[in-house]
Amino acid sequence: MMAFLNAPGFFGTRATMRSDLTLVLTVLTAVLFTIGWRLAVGKRYEAHRWVQTAAVILNTAVILIFMVTSYVTYILPGVPAKLLEGSYGITTLHALLGAVAVTLGVFVTLRASGLVPRRLRFKNYKRWMRAAYVLYMLSTLGGIGLYVIVFVYGI
Repeated sequence: MMAFLNAPGFFGTRATMRSDLTLVLTVLTAVLFTIGWRLAVGKRYEAHRWVQTAAVILNTAVILIFMVTSYVTYILPGVPAKLLEGSYGITTLHALLGAVAVTLGVFVTLRASGLVPRRLRFKNYKRWMRAAYVLYMLSTLGGIGLYVIVFVYGI
């Protein structure tokens, strides 16, 4: 399996199969989040909840399986010494934004499912859902930009 993931990717860039799969799954997650948002706007709350929950699960799995391992393997050993070199700084910034986004997204999902203790439940639900969506989208755009910088331009 490792040989497959480390083989050249399918987009014809310098990326590995792992990176190309991560990109596709991340964009798919962003599409799912957007579909879920539109379902909420259309007051189809039950469908919204299921789509958003699926998107959070998929996104969290991609982060834990692909992104965290890549960051720990390739970037973290150079932090903080190389933060101003190559893609170290932007990758670390992306990782921090993504960590906040996924943490908030998982919390909102758990809250929506009633799995958070009463004392931790927030009142203005829409504000937190919107914040999680915006953070996810910013992180996704940052990840796409990072992919282009690293694997297309080779910085």
